Amino acid sequence: MLTCLRDLDVLDEPVDACIGIAPDVALLVQHGTVAGWSLTDPARYLTTAFTAPGSAPPSPATRALFSSCLDLITDPLFEEVQDREPAALARLPDVHQTLVAQREDRRRADALLSLIGNLVEDYGNR
Repeated sequence: MLTCLRDLDVLDEPVDACIGIAPDVALLVQHGTVAGWSLTDPARYLTTAFTAPGSAPPSPATRALFSSCLDLITDPLFEEVQDREPAALARLPDVHQTLVAQREDRRRADALLSLIGNLVEDYGNR
């Protein structure tokens, strides 16, 4: 599940309601106000540009790579990548190579590859 909150203060108390607005998508309500949203299966919706997501569920490898990619693009690890910390930078080529080599679920892997490829280009070769 992927959750986006308006701010970290939302975590101080439980949400009052979770309102489904589309398949796998819900609004999180706290004190009568939308406090964020959640997506039940974000890896299912990985796609490039305006391509419709595939109907088959993501492979286990794609789910694991999705998690690794999210780690690389969110704090605190993304900050370490930007600061060119060696341990964080070492993860970039590993994830990139794994995405390139993945044979199954290619469309989703390509979507992740376009994101991580930009990071490799910006931070991986310096």
